[in-house]
Formats: sequence, structure tokens, C-alpha cells
Amino acid sequence: MLQVATLAFPFFGLIFLGFFAGRIFKVPAEGLAWLNIFIIYFALPALFFQLISKTPIEQLANWTYVFSTSFSTYCAFALAFCIGIYVTKGNVAIATIQGMVGGYANVGYMGPGLTLAVLGPEAAVPAALIFCFDVALVFTLAPLLMAFAGTEKKPPLQLALQILKKVFLHPFIIATIAGVLGAAFRYEPPQAIDTILTFLRSAAAPSALFAMGVTVALRPLKRFPVELPGLLAVKLIAHPLIVYLMLGVVGDFDPVWVATGVLMASLPPAATIYVIAQQYNVYVERASTAVLIGTGMSVATVTFVLFLIANGSLGPDLVRQIP
Repeated sequence: MLQVATLAFPFFGLIFLGFFAGRIFKVPAEGLAWLNIFIIYFALPALFFQLISKTPIEQLANWTYVFSTSFSTYCAFALAFCIGIYVTKGNVAIATIQGMVGGYANVGYMGPGLTLAVLGPEAAVPAALIFCFDVALVFTLAPLLMAFAGTEKKPPLQLALQILKKVFLHPFIIATIAGVLGAAFRYEPPQAIDTILTFLRSAAAPSALFAMGVTVALRPLKRFPVELPGLLAVKLIAHPLIVYLMLGVVGDFDPVWVATGVLMASLPPAATIYVIAQQYNVYVERASTAVLIGTGMSVATVTFVLFLIANGSLGPDLVRQIP
């Protein structure tokens, strides 16, 4: 149990440091802008590129794994969406945001740092694949369902171009594609460039986790939705369980890849959900509440998944030894 606490504490400790900083220092949310730019456009893309470009190209084309994890995310989204449809009596726009609360984990900010520290560099490829295809799924489903609900009022061609831009111009996905090309051509950047990438990569996880804590602290907690326990049960319990079952049924995957998939799925709802809710002016306050409470509850659920990993329940000898 001490080993599990040693693994979990640094990550949630950084989130809570950010949370307390957000509560104590009266800096408006706009103060996070440059830190978020650093994380999203520089630090995390450098991490993805550097690790993926050094990975054998054959490991990057594991489409069975991509199908299994993406379909699991879709199943979690569909479960939460159905809860939303029932609670709202058929409001597709609200149910879409509720579906994201149940299916879209914080795979951008929390995922890479946590999986790499717990499972080592071998987790970089599955973490990047999960991130890329989960983002593609969410940024496709959200505008399509909002268009169906009448909230997104754009012609089909313009809507399709908007989806493609959101998916393929995301800096994480650009970095992942560049990393795949680097692996294919065995590209090694000059030493000076590689050192800069290493600096950025080292700053990625702590900066992202701290910024996430501040972001959660600045979100208002005004209303507790009656459907929230069900949505968070889907996100924090059903989603990782679906991933584990899918990976077990579909193929014989490396234990590190299985543990990465389950750990990524166990993460709380992404802060991006609040941004999407704001974009469509739908479920805004309740989305904020879901991110805040989901992040707090994930301390227990993610720690439990770490316990399973540390005890070999998801595969033997997976945990990276931390001095």
C-alpha cells in the first residue's frame, strides 16, 4: 500500500497544490492563459514527439488496440448519453455534454504524466494512441450531435471541415503524427533541439497537473445535478472496466498496454468538457461541477487502479521503480 501511495501522491499532490493556489491567490482565470499555451502547444507536444519518434514503427500500427480502446470510450459515452436522454426527457444537446462527462477522460493533462511515471516509457505509444483517437471521437460526436439537436447551425460541408480542423490541427495530434513520421524515417534531431525537447518534456506533467488544479479551483460549484452520481459512475468505474474487458476479449496485448488503457480510462472528466459546454452554452455550470467533483472522486478510483497495477492484477511487474 505504501508503494501505491508513493505513486499516487505526487500526481494528486500537484493537482491539489494548484487547487489551493487557485483558491488562495485571487488571480482571474485569464492568468492561466500563458501557462496553458506552454502546456498545450509546447510541453506536451514535445513529450509525445520525443517518445513516439524513438518507438519502433511496427508498434505504432496496432489498430486492434485502437479499436478496442476507442470503442470502449464510445460505449461509456453512449451509457452516459442514455442517462442524459432519460433525465432530460430527450434533450440531445444536454445529453451530449453529459455523455462526454461519462466518456471523455482527462487523457491530455493527467494521462501522459501519470502513465509514464507509473509504467515507464513503454506506456508512451498506447497513451498517445488513446489520446489521439479519443479526441477524434469526441470532436466528431459533439458537433454532429449538436447539429442534430439544432444547436450547431452550420451547413454539412462547413461542419465537416470544422471537425477535421479540430481533430488534425490539435497540437497533440500534430506532434503525434510528426513522431510517427520520425519513427518511420528514424529521424534524430540535432542535439541542441533534442535538449530543448527534453526540457519541455520534463516540464509537461508537473505544469499540466498544477494548471488542472488551478482550473478546477476557479470553476464555480453552484449546482449539484441529480444525474451526476450516475455519470461519474460511468466515467470512473464502468469506463475502465469496459476497457479491461474489451482488451481481454479482443486480443493478447502487452500488459503495459492493458494497464495504460485501464489507467487512462479511470481518469476523471476532462476540463475540455467545460469549454465545449461554454461553446454551445449548454449545461455549463453543471459541467463545471462534474469536472470538479469527478476530479476529487478520482483520487480514490485512480488510486485503486494503481493498487491493482502494483499488485500484478493487470499484469506482472508493471510498476516503474521510483527511487
